[in-house]
Amino acid sequence: MSTPPARRRQLRTWSPAGKQELVQAVNAGSACGPELLDLASNDYLSLCRHPSLIAAAEAQLRCSGVGAGGSRLVSGSRPVHDQLESELAQWLGRDKVLLFPSGFQANLAAVKALANRHTTVIADRLIHHSLLVGVQASSARLRRFVHNDLESLERLMLRCRSEHPDAHLLVITESLFSMEGTSPRVHELATLCERHNASLLLDEAHALGVLGEGGRGLGFGERRVTMLSGTFGKAFGSGGAFLACNGELGEQLLQESGAFRYTTALAPPLAAAALAALELMRNNPDWGQTLVQRSNTWRDRLVEAGWARPTGGGPIVPLLVGEDQRCLNLQRHLELSGLFTAAIRPPTVPEGSARLRLVLHRLLPDETLESLLRALSDGRVS
Repeated sequence: MSTPPARRRQLRTWSPAGKQELVQAVNAGSACGPELLDLASNDYLSLCRHPSLIAAAEAQLRCSGVGAGGSRLVSGSRPVHDQLESELAQWLGRDKVLLFPSGFQANLAAVKALANRHTTVIADRLIHHSLLVGVQASSARLRRFVHNDLESLERLMLRCRSEHPDAHLLVITESLFSMEGTSPRVHELATLCERHNASLLLDEAHALGVLGEGGRGLGFGERRVTMLSGTFGKAFGSGGAFLACNGELGEQLLQESGAFRYTTALAPPLAAAALAALELMRNNPDWGQTLVQRSNTWRDRLVEAGWARPTGGGPIVPLLVGEDQRCLNLQRHLELSGLFTAAIRPPTVPEGSARLRLVLHRLLPDETLESLLRALSDGRVS
C-alpha cells in the first residue's frame, strides 16, 4: 500500500439521530455516540429525510419493488424512470435526459461519449476523479488548465490547435467545485469554447438545487454547454445521477454507452424520491438563493473572527487550516463541541492546504454559526 500510515482513512459509520440535521457515530457493538450537528454531508436542501421523498419512495417500493432487476434496455425501465427523465429535461431546458445509478458512472459515460483517441481534453486542474477516469478510458490526450483561469484555458487551446490542428477539443469543468466551493464564469467559458470550436462538459453535481435560476445550475439557459451531468445524491436528497444533452447525443448514449446499457437501472424508489425532490424545488425556487446568502454571512463572520475568507460563494465553505494534523485536531475539537465536520487532506487537496469542509444545509438551526465560531475560537486556543 502506497498511502502513508498517517494519511490512511478509516470508515466511520453514522446514523441519523432523532431530529433533522443531527447524526450519531455508530461505534463497536452498535453503541451510538453523542448527537452531532451535521456540517459535513451534501444534503444541501435538507431533503433526504423529507416526508414527501419518503412517501414517494415507499409508494414506489410497494409498486415496483426494491430494485429494477435489469438494465434499461432489457427489463429494468419503469414508468417512474421515464417520468423523471421527461420532467428533469423540461426543468433544465434540455432535449434529453438519461438516468444512471451513480454520478461516477454518469461522468464516465459523458466523457466517453464526447472524447476518443483523436480528442484533446482540456480540463480544470481540480475536476472530480470520475472525470479523469473517463478521460483515461477514452484514450484522449489530457491537458490541465489553472483552476477557473480562462486565460490559462485559452493559452492551452491555442497550443493544442497548433500541435494537433485536426483534433477535436473537449473542455471539462464543474459548476461548483466540491472542495473549493468555487464556480467558473460559465457564460464566458462557453463563449471561449465556441470561439475555438470546442465541446463543453459541465458537471453540475454540487450546483443543482442551489445555484442558478431556480436552482437549475449554472448551465441553465446556456445552450453552448454540450452536456450536463448531475446527481440526485446531494441537493435532491436521493441517489443516482443523470446526463442532459441534445437529442442526437442522447440517442448516441442510449445506443453506445456501456455505462448506460450494461448496468442495472436506477432503483425505482430512488427515482421516485428524486421526482418528489424536483417537485419541491420547482415549488420553492428561492431555496438555493437563500442558502447562498446564508453562506456568505458565514464567510463574513469567519473573516471577522480572524480566518482567511473561505473561497467561493455557495453552501460549501472551505476553512483553510494548512497542516494535516492541525486540521484533524480541529475536527476532533469541533466534534467534542457537537459539530460534525470533515477534515479534507492530501491527496484530495494539494499539499499544505488541509481544510475543514463546512457544508450549510437549509434546515440548520439559526444558532449554528455562533456555536461554530465559539468552538473554532476554543480550538485555536487549545
